[in-house]
Amino acid sequence: MGVQVEFLGHAACLIELDGLTVLTDPAVRDRIGPLRRVVPGPDRETLRRADVVVISHLHWDHLDLPSLKLLPRTMPIVVPAGAGPWLSKHGFHDVREVVAGDALPFGRVTIEVVAAVHSGFRPPRGPTAEAVGYVLRGSRSVYFAGDTALFDEMAARTGDLDLALLPVWGWGPTLGRGLHMDPREAAESLRLLRPRAAMPIHWGTYWPHAMGRVRPELLVEPPAAFAEHAAETMPRVRILLPGVGETVSWPP
Repeated sequence: MGVQVEFLGHAACLIELDGLTVLTDPAVRDRIGPLRRVVPGPDRETLRRADVVVISHLHWDHLDLPSLKLLPRTMPIVVPAGAGPWLSKHGFHDVREVVAGDALPFGRVTIEVVAAVHSGFRPPRGPTAEAVGYVLRGSRSVYFAGDTALFDEMAARTGDLDLALLPVWGWGPTLGRGLHMDPREAAESLRLLRPRAAMPIHWGTYWPHAMGRVRPELLVEPPAAFAEHAAETMPRVRILLPGVGETVSWPP
């Protein structure tokens, strides 16, 4: 038995493991605030294949209410503690708040909640909820980092991993200091996590509309740079490089 991951763009993925389909951070619209999507997005039926949604943090490019409203309001949504009442007020009926260290069973898969280092404030007026990552653990184990900086304790709760989904860039020509990983830092995280395979996410999807295509190479180069650094840092880790809309399997 293996795991399949369909990369929907940015941090949105459909992860299929042991009969469960998990949708991560579904920001899929053509426009989110000042950001425009530069690649085709998934259709509603693709999103509705999900059994459960996990949200890593409350930034607009990870928790997008109009994108969530493409899903049934009864869909289970797992969110960091502090976001539950706010989402429930927007009409979602099965919102489950979690903190790092929690574990939620869904059939044959357990969704474990792990720490992340990233801002948890939703601008401009909140709410605030601490950013987290998730490990899906069944016959295989998959780490979805969401959005995080590199930190020494990253592997403290992830345990043995088959596949790590790691952010390697963002949505513009620069990254905020101390809040994200660039390709080199994501490759360095492999020393801590030691997964059997890794896949770059959080790249090549959104760009600020007013900036046009300033430094357009950053829409395509981060995953290749990550693979290059990973080959030097942890050559035994298999790097999977799907484009947006493509599906990969592990083991292949």
